[in-house]
Amino acid sequence: MSRVIFLTDHRQAPGIAPAPAYLPLPGEPLLDARGRPLRDLRISVTDRCNFRCTYCMPRDVFDKNHEFLPHRDLLTFEEIAAAARVFVAMGVRKIRLTGGEPLLRRNIETLVGLLAELRTPEGHKPELTLTTNGSLLARKAQALKAAGLDRVTVSLDALEPGVFARMSDSDFDVARVLEGIEAAAAAGLAPVKVNMVVRKGVNDDQIVPMARYFRGSGHILRFIEYMDVGSTNGWNMAEVVPSADVVARLDAIWPLHTVVDDEMGRVAERWAYADGAGEVGVISSVTQAFCGGCTRARLSPEGRLFLCLFATQGHDLRAVIRGSGDETRLASALAGIWQGRGDNYSEHRSQAGPDAAASSEHKIEMSYIGG
Repeated sequence: MSRVIFLTDHRQAPGIAPAPAYLPLPGEPLLDARGRPLRDLRISVTDRCNFRCTYCMPRDVFDKNHEFLPHRDLLTFEEIAAAARVFVAMGVRKIRLTGGEPLLRRNIETLVGLLAELRTPEGHKPELTLTTNGSLLARKAQALKAAGLDRVTVSLDALEPGVFARMSDSDFDVARVLEGIEAAAAAGLAPVKVNMVVRKGVNDDQIVPMARYFRGSGHILRFIEYMDVGSTNGWNMAEVVPSADVVARLDAIWPLHTVVDDEMGRVAERWAYADGAGEVGVISSVTQAFCGGCTRARLSPEGRLFLCLFATQGHDLRAVIRGSGDETRLASALAGIWQGRGDNYSEHRSQAGPDAAASSEHKIEMSYIGG
């Protein structure tokens, strides 16, 4: 019997996009209701993945009977590129390809090539990145770089094989992911960022070994607090390791100092090793909400626009993207949606407490919209 996963609550899903208050001139920022500019676009190219990470796609839900999106429903590469062109004209300066596992999308380098041709109103190429679990990266890295990709981020939650297997719930060898990281760096997709989701009692004993391994490598390791994304991962605040604790553990061994960044658009807090061996980052969505500087929009594989990783509903742009291909109409829809954006889920979670967050229903799944 097939299981049903709520990707969005269709009972409340917006229909026609609201009329924009204004359309910004080329080069002017498109601001939401809190004054946050649209700068970053995450494009999920597939809802499929070859891992079953317990915090993202738990196997008891995403099993052999789970119904993924049929290929005919996915936006084509040409449709994605046409939509991205409008986003770039409206202020996007960074595009990230995600999934699911984006390297499972056949000929993904073709899409990279189309996106690499885009230019901002000032004539610059937007930064083009991709997040992957690394399992297919070694054989794809050179083609991705040749197509125009700038950087990759690799998800890796442990070095110890048994812990890696428990976190990813897969039979892939961790050495294969490490090989992918080195292949990406060799191809010029550097610096490679390595994301580790930390779950207390599961893989938090890997914090120091991961830091030791990547110190001095030129790669940037980032520790992510276990988050209540989606409705299927059994999130519990008791399993969250606060980023402050992670920094304290590392600082006790290798002294750290902060690296200051612009708060607008910043996700990770950066810490540099005092001995010059590189840096680490922490992403603290649970304990230190950064909603006030969030500049991200997310486009789903079949053309829904989501304004928050923790959203319960999206705006259906598929008809505009796939139907007429009218870029003016898409720009108007995008402006109206973004100008009405007030999303700040993590701030609400902090105010309401973990029990309220854990009881939230039908949030979109991270495997569908991308982390």
